[in-house]
Amino acid sequence: MRALQFLAGVLLLLVPEILRVYYIMPFPGSQEDVATDLRQVSIAYWLHNHIWWVRLIGLALVVGPFIHYLRNGNWWKRIAVILPAALCALVFYAFNFKFMADKMFHPPKEMVMRTAVLSDSTANSLVIAVERNGDARAYPIELIGYHHQVLDTIGGEPVLVTYCTVCRTGRAWKPVVNGEPESFRLVGMDHFNAMFEDSRTGSWWRQVSGECILGPLKGQQLEEVPSQQLTLAEFAQLHPKGLVFQPDNNFTEQYTGLEGFDEGTITSSLEYRDSASWQMKSWVVGVVHNGQARAYDWNDLQRLKELHDTLANEEILVRSTRAGPGFVALTVRRDTAATSTYGRLTLAGPIRDSLVISERIDTLPSYQEFWHSWRTFHPNTTRYEPR
Repeated sequence: MRALQFLAGVLLLLVPEILRVYYIMPFPGSQEDVATDLRQVSIAYWLHNHIWWVRLIGLALVVGPFIHYLRNGNWWKRIAVILPAALCALVFYAFNFKFMADKMFHPPKEMVMRTAVLSDSTANSLVIAVERNGDARAYPIELIGYHHQVLDTIGGEPVLVTYCTVCRTGRAWKPVVNGEPESFRLVGMDHFNAMFEDSRTGSWWRQVSGECILGPLKGQQLEEVPSQQLTLAEFAQLHPKGLVFQPDNNFTEQYTGLEGFDEGTITSSLEYRDSASWQMKSWVVGVVHNGQARAYDWNDLQRLKELHDTLANEEILVRSTRAGPGFVALTVRRDTAATSTYGRLTLAGPIRDSLVISERIDTLPSYQEFWHSWRTFHPNTTRYEPR
């Protein structure tokens, strides 16, 4: 009876401890299901919120038999309880201090912003650019890809700039929930997408959509702040006085792990680029317009430079910028004075050359992502096929 009690306690100390982290981290098999159901994440969330009760029950089952066999058992019975107890301690340490997302990836400790300094090695670096009230700022992807989130004030407004390298998704959000400023910690992943936990209610939020998927605030939505992926050279040309996020010297070693991410040459199995089209790790540009989602193959965009399409009964132009990694998506409306919600950005250089002056263009939200991410979080998306 004592042996069964001890075994039950050990299992209760091991299995929930592992599953609450395994289901929300990219361990083999943990994120493979491309369906958007939340069964595994829901289990992790329940365990996350009740783990201390589970631990106490497990300890209550283990302590009595452990002491009994240490005092009264022969040498092999003592070993038989010491080894599982040591394993429980090792798993507790590993899954609370090594494998947890917020123990592996940290927000910046030092926020330093400077005007862009271009060189041959930095000009084509990719950045997520945000402009608010005349204040333009850029965040290099190979830096914020490690941090996953950077909380900043842009044009007098709080902005949470986020990036998930496993989905290749850059988003900026207004960190305000129910009218109150909110802070977030990286808690794990949902279908390969970074997931944040708010500080007040412990609810879990998707990085890619700003949607709260579990917890008291389930169903609420963060307000998106417009952002765009550019090269550093493009950003500097458009915003000569714009500020650029600088490397935090506390994380120099961690930044080196993302070298080659911009170009897709990184060797990581989670972050590399598949140069073929419409594969899991292929690059696409995703656009949502009037409730309709469409993906544009990156290879088509680089080959043709601009893709003309009709989405939600409106003319769409997806255009590559001069440097290649930059892009923009526009609606084009005929017979109206030429204006743009992003002025200099959308009308610069070759983009303006491709449009006649009698058209009005409006910038659409557009994102470069891995195909597996776009189709997972936009299950009704269609694919653009060049004519």
